[in-house]
Amino acid sequence: MARCRTLRAGERVLEFSRTRIMGILNVTPDSFFDGGRLKGVDGAVEAAAAMVAAGVDVLDVGGESTRPGADPVSAQEELDRVLPVVQALASRFDVPISVDTYRFDTAREAVDAGAVIINDVSAGRQDQRMFSLAAKTGAALVLMHALWPPKTMQDAPEYVDVVEDVAAFLSQTASLARAFGVPEDRIMLDPGIGFGKTLAHNLELLRSIQFLIGCGYPVLVGPSRKRFLGDLTGKPVEDRLLATAAVTALLAAQGVHMVRVHDVAAMKDVARVADALAWDI
Repeated sequence: MARCRTLRAGERVLEFSRTRIMGILNVTPDSFFDGGRLKGVDGAVEAAAAMVAAGVDVLDVGGESTRPGADPVSAQEELDRVLPVVQALASRFDVPISVDTYRFDTAREAVDAGAVIINDVSAGRQDQRMFSLAAKTGAALVLMHALWPPKTMQDAPEYVDVVEDVAAFLSQTASLARAFGVPEDRIMLDPGIGFGKTLAHNLELLRSIQFLIGCGYPVLVGPSRKRFLGDLTGKPVEDRLLATAAVTALLAAQGVHMVRVHDVAAMKDVARVADALAWDI
């Protein structure tokens, strides 16, 4: 058995013969794990260099925390955080850059500066111009499911069937993106673990991830150090590396195309072993 499907991002083509690793670069003071750890552009470049040395496949730059309960920042503040980092990374590393934003202006400026993936946690609900931007520029578009907005998404989330509901939303949104002109091979889906889901919802989505893969698009999952792992283990965020590794191995074995993680070197090893056991690589 072998994985198939590719993702085009700008002039780049990501092939999924193995589980790809997206490294998280949060240039924010308040992200749940790494908020405030990266000191300016130099700190982000240093962290990115370590990820590149570890074999990261995509660098994902974010300038606003979208953790549950987070307050939004201004559009200008997000842009001021993100743009210098994207410019610096694009000039230094030959690795695809993703911008983690739901704001059209931030995405547009980041793509102009060298980003080739738009990672939109609102899946276009905040601004449908994201679809037109991806279609016009050739950037890949990650569509994530969340109960919008982040400030209230964990207030008693409910679903009829979380797996079917999330898959239906993402399939419909992908179809909308295609109607705006985004090619099928430039779309990636993310179930949004922890974004408007209870522990039971998260576990059901992870157990049933092949159902989402069956929608026909590459799938990205971001489990790294999240609250549901703390709920399961009783460990604080800084002690959830092994729990993240367990989820990453399960996802890789089930055929997930990419995982979004903080700990690139460790999760690269986890995915490599899981791939070798589960897939013809």
